[in-house]
Amino acid sequence: MNPGQWDFPAELCCRPMAFVALTGLDTRYNAVHRAIWDAFYANRRADRVPISFKVLPGDHEYPKCRTKRTSYEWYIPKGILKTGWMNKHLNLVPALVVVFYELDWDESQWKEKQSECATRVEIVRQSLQGRNTKVAVVLIQKKTPLPPGEDIIASERAAALCTACDLSGKLLFVLPHTDHLVGYIIRLENAFYEHAQTYYYSEIRRVKSHKEFLNKTTHQLLFVRHQFKIAFFSELKQDTQSALKNYRIAYNLAHELRAHETNMLEIKTMAGFINYKICRLCFQLNVPLDAIAQFRKHIDLCKKKIGSAELAFEHAAWMSKQFQAFGDLFDEAIKMGLTAIQTQNPGFYYQQAAYYAQERKQMTHQLCSHDRSVSYPSPDPLETPTGMLDFYGQRTWRQGILSFDLSDPEKEKEKAGILALQLKENSFHHSELIITLLSNAVAQFKKYKCLRMRSHLMVQMGEEYYHAKEYAKALKLLDYVMCDYRSERWWTLLTSILTTALKCAYLMAQVKDYITYSMELLGRASVLKEDQKSRIEKNLIKVLMNESPEAEPDCDPVAVKAAQKLWSDRMSLAGDIFTIEMQDYLPFVQCKAKFLFPSFHVDVPVQFHVYLKADCPHPIRFSKVCVIFNNQEYNQHCVIEEAYQKSDILEQSPQGTMCLVPGKTRKFTFKFVARTEDVGKKIEITSVDLILGSETGRCVVLKWRGGGGDAGSTHEALQATRSFKRRPKLPENEVDWNSVAIQASTMVISRVPKVCVQLRHEPPALTNEMYCLIVTIQSMENTTVRDVRLTAGLKPGQDANLSQTTHVTLNGSEMCDEMHPSLLTDIPIEDLQPGGKLEKSIYIQCGTVGSRIILVHVSYTISVVVEDKEILCKCHKDETITVETVVPFEVAVKFVTTKFEHLDRVYADVPFLLMTDILSSSSWALTVLTSELQLAPTMKAVSQLESQVEKVILYTGESASECFCLQCLPVTSGQNAVATGQYVVHWKRSSAAESVPVIRTVITLPHVVVDSIPLHIQTELPSFGRVRESLPVKYHLQNKTSLVQDVEISVEPSDAFMFSGLKQIRLRILPDTKQEMLYNFYPLMAGYQPLPSLNINLLRFPAFSNQLLRQFLPSRIFVKPQGRQANDTSVSAA
Repeated sequence: MNPGQWDFPAELCCRPMAFVALTGLDTRYNAVHRAIWDAFYANRRADRVPISFKVLPGDHEYPKCRTKRTSYEWYIPKGILKTGWMNKHLNLVPALVVVFYELDWDESQWKEKQSECATRVEIVRQSLQGRNTKVAVVLIQKKTPLPPGEDIIASERAAALCTACDLSGKLLFVLPHTDHLVGYIIRLENAFYEHAQTYYYSEIRRVKSHKEFLNKTTHQLLFVRHQFKIAFFSELKQDTQSALKNYRIAYNLAHELRAHETNMLEIKTMAGFINYKICRLCFQLNVPLDAIAQFRKHIDLCKKKIGSAELAFEHAAWMSKQFQAFGDLFDEAIKMGLTAIQTQNPGFYYQQAAYYAQERKQMTHQLCSHDRSVSYPSPDPLETPTGMLDFYGQRTWRQGILSFDLSDPEKEKEKAGILALQLKENSFHHSELIITLLSNAVAQFKKYKCLRMRSHLMVQMGEEYYHAKEYAKALKLLDYVMCDYRSERWWTLLTSILTTALKCAYLMAQVKDYITYSMELLGRASVLKEDQKSRIEKNLIKVLMNESPEAEPDCDPVAVKAAQKLWSDRMSLAGDIFTIEMQDYLPFVQCKAKFLFPSFHVDVPVQFHVYLKADCPHPIRFSKVCVIFNNQEYNQHCVIEEAYQKSDILEQSPQGTMCLVPGKTRKFTFKFVARTEDVGKKIEITSVDLILGSETGRCVVLKWRGGGGDAGSTHEALQATRSFKRRPKLPENEVDWNSVAIQASTMVISRVPKVCVQLRHEPPALTNEMYCLIVTIQSMENTTVRDVRLTAGLKPGQDANLSQTTHVTLNGSEMCDEMHPSLLTDIPIEDLQPGGKLEKSIYIQCGTVGSRIILVHVSYTISVVVEDKEILCKCHKDETITVETVVPFEVAVKFVTTKFEHLDRVYADVPFLLMTDILSSSSWALTVLTSELQLAPTMKAVSQLESQVEKVILYTGESASECFCLQCLPVTSGQNAVATGQYVVHWKRSSAAESVPVIRTVITLPHVVVDSIPLHIQTELPSFGRVRESLPVKYHLQNKTSLVQDVEISVEPSDAFMFSGLKQIRLRILPDTKQEMLYNFYPLMAGYQPLPSLNINLLRFPAFSNQLLRQFLPSRIFVKPQGRQANDTSVSAA
């Protein structure tokens, strides 16, 4: 049996579908027939019935039906299932044969056509003799048929055709070739499907009928066979539940068979087939847990059924195939929508399949390693006359022989067959199969994010590639997974992988890879013994000296010879330079670079240390150490180089600058002067390069990016910080490696300035004032300070609104505008001698309240000497202050009547009072120079407007008030609120100099609501009265409308007055005219007395309130007591 015997047959793995044969279609030369076939076959959607169509000629020979057995009494089966049975019912024996024939109902030669159609049907029936397959006829017609019953001719001829062809009416169909061809085809398919199901149902009954004649003594195999057939026919019938049930019964029957070495393979083969079917149907029915349970049961039942010990590798191959097939089924189900999880996915089954494939390989080496003198048996015991077996799972040299006891000739055949199988197995490429299975498992574990499982299997793949002598692929895989094992610190596993990788690199003569892996195997992560490390170190030095290394242990001798030739060829390439990036590995040399300080002033030399430590068994020499910076100009100052002979690299003496002693930390000190152009910039170590070897041999550049460190440094540094162990005290000249922290960058900062900057001001600042800030600069340098420049103003980086409302100037005699900046930069100032001092006034105008950070930046240049080198240093000093800006004063505005009563609205042409209060909120005294009232066009002053607070000085909390009598002009209808105008205050700090400009603050007065009034009353009244003296009062009534006003007036008396005049009167006032009314009041009591009230009723404006008019009338007056006469007796007495 060939090694491919373990693959499941295609007819087992496909989905069984009813087989329907189509005859009478000429798809090559007839376009109509081609269109019909395409409609059946091409672009079948999932919703169409599951039928397998095949076009066959009309005289096609179908498989002959064997003579039906009437009794099983003396019948002994030769096997369980024939190899061609499934294929026969899937592709050879149709459930229905359809004869297509072009015939219209109105055909003129109907009789001849009818006869020809009957002949074709008879030919098909003869070919199917003995089968239950039905024959159907489809008439291809050009016209669309009429509904049933309407075409009498069609009905008659259809009946005649059925009689001639011996057909049931249900097996005659009409197919019009019209635009709706696909629709007719789908209807035909459904009818074919029903007939096919009937056929398979009859086949199931036929097989079941055989079971009555079986006995369990001699017909055990037939029980399994018949049950399998019933299940298979149920699948063809698309009865999935029934198929699953019968497959389970067949599986149990298969395991009830009596097993022996001679039939073990056949039982396992059929059990594997049936198990595959059960698992497939479980996944199809969306019960994956049942599939997994069935597979586990299958493995538990079969894993001990090894069979012949000489062919034990076959059992491993069979087990591997079982896991692989289930993995394929699981993966297919996932693609159809099943959800898998990390702990249950196809990867585990592919992994187990690979495990058994590896076991198969090991058994092959144990059982099939015959001497070369052993030849393949002749004749070939694995050949059969037909090229295939009669029954699944049987041996080619004893097909149909079920006896457990073999005769001597049969035993010889058995030995020859076993030898042939062993020799065939020995030539099989096991590694290829193992790699394929591992690759499938890796893909699944990657998909479900099982990263450790993926890495583990990739290592196995790499080792398998190594055994398959595909060293390049092995090296690629192993190199990929090393990163995971380095990061997770699996040192034992990493060492094993590195050992395999080193062998691959040696056998391919890959110099760079060989050096890299050798250095890592010598490092601290390697768990190799000292003698192994010594051997690797010697080989490494040989490679650096351009010599061939010794072969790695346990390598294939043939591959070693080829590798030695490759290494000899490499020796001609002397002077090779290899660069190895150390941060990806764990090499035998560790490196750390550290600047002494995070920053250096430009006038101080930059200093840093480079620490090196070797972990190899013996001291090793390096030729050069160089440090590379982001600024290439510093590289020349940081190189240490030592020349030695080629043979000195092997010298074990720890003497010499570049010799590293294992376990000891070597420190190198570097120093250079930073450039003045780099002030404010960062100096970074981009790499530390350590050169091993020489130009005459091979040169290896070990490159550490940044300040050193490799793949394990970060974790080791973290562990060192968390460790509570007390570090041992070391001698003064030794360094504790764990106490060294990498510092790969430093900042160059400007020289420390030696100037004093003082700021004087009077906070807080007042809005819009020219706030004075006096800057005093005093030099404390020993030499002349040159190119002194001042930058002052709003510190950058604050709110953008502050930048727009803050203006700075040096000229304090005029106000700033929008053109003035918020920050004055690089203001030139005269040079300062040692001890010199100067002052500069800065004026800041702040347009809004709030806090502002004001920056004063003084810069200058000075010459200094550093390391015997004169450099021009730029120094600067910054001072910042926070200035709070506040409002200098608040202005309160209110509208009152002439009686100083509150007004919520004014009336056109009626005088009212505007009162302003200036309340100082400044902590400094303010001088109000003057004020002015700028009225809107809708307002006019009753009297001349003059400032009443001119040159008033206000202290904190004090206020100054003004009062203006105004009158609102009539407004157009529909306009309620009108503007009043603006109130302008001119002020400055009382302490400010005369040159400082006056600040002009404009306050927009509130709008006022204006109403019109139909009647206005004005009263002429003395300022006071006297008891029992006549008090004349005159009332002026003015009509403000364009209508004649009828006015009723009445006077309500007061207890404090007697009066003469009209107590009640009715007047008529013409438009825009006045009417005067005169009264004499006679006071009776002294004091602040209520006047007699005037009640006015406007007949044309009944809604107009009398109460509203009363606000224009005086309600009280002060009455003085009656004065005494000069000749009064009391006065005379006095």
